[in-house]
Amino acid sequence: MVSANRNLHAAQKAKKDEFYTQLSDIENELRHYTQHFRGKVVYCNCDDPRVSNFFKYFSLNFRTLGLKKLITTCYKNQQSDLFSQHDAQQAITLEYDGTENETGLPSVEDIGIHQLEGDGDFRSYECIELLKQADIVVTNPPFSLFREYVAQLIEYDKKFLIIGHQNAITYKEIFPLIRDNKLWLGITPRGKDMLFDVPKDYAEELVATKKEGSAYRVVNGVVMGRLGSAAWYTNLDYRQRHEELILYKRYKPEEYPHYDNYDAIEVSKVADIPMDWDEAMGVPITFLNKYNPDQFEIVNANDIRLHDGVPVKKHGLIKDKDGAINGKPKYVRLVIRHRVRDR
Repeated sequence: MVSANRNLHAAQKAKKDEFYTQLSDIENELRHYTQHFRGKVVYCNCDDPRVSNFFKYFSLNFRTLGLKKLITTCYKNQQSDLFSQHDAQQAITLEYDGTENETGLPSVEDIGIHQLEGDGDFRSYECIELLKQADIVVTNPPFSLFREYVAQLIEYDKKFLIIGHQNAITYKEIFPLIRDNKLWLGITPRGKDMLFDVPKDYAEELVATKKEGSAYRVVNGVVMGRLGSAAWYTNLDYRQRHEELILYKRYKPEEYPHYDNYDAIEVSKVADIPMDWDEAMGVPITFLNKYNPDQFEIVNANDIRLHDGVPVKKHGLIKDKDGAINGKPKYVRLVIRHRVRDR
């Protein structure tokens, strides 16, 4: 019974990972990074080239981007539900160097698909060896393994552009990377409504058990999984990230209360950040959509605790009951401070 329950739990978790990115969303995000790809090896390590729009995007734009090589690998299930169960065929890999089919979408068959010895898990020896060859990793990894996935990219010092759940911002493994300017949000606004292809059986389950418009939408008769909580994460720089946030408010004590446990003021809306307050401020995580690292720095909340009785939190955020004002808890806040500037 324990084994059966474990398998059921694994299957349910896997379904949450079975979201396949639309080509339009890939195009809308990646067009801001074209300067990074020339002469580079791109690795899509969660992608069956026969169903992956990441493969389609990079193979179609191979020469326009000036790529050196495109590598894809996928988990051993070669159906469209790549991350379901270990019950299908052998894992595969594909390497494309631009030599086949000089116009149009290259044929997967012409390029050639090769079988891997293992299961194609991104943590496997074979996939890690391919990762070592890569300059940039671009894919939609399984959300349930996002912490491990990012940790591997950081360990091997890779550039990347990947999709994850917006709540990953608050993970103790992820937020310190954001704070230390090792990872940031992509240009598509965090939480933008994104639609994904899903396997047929999961589409049927969504229709039977979920509310249309919330968990899924029907587009041209096709059931699409909906994630209003998806975000792009990257360490590739882009111009818009350095645009100055225009501020108009000035500090007034009655409008900006202090936290009970932290030496910072509460700023409940990003638009209300005071231009003339130089100390720490707690702001909503939506601030990251506007974060300019030249204009602001992100502060570890543990460094501004008012006394030792306030617990040290690994994530470094103001969060839960410890982030109260006059005893009333606030939603999660990140702490920022103006960088030195002329006013």
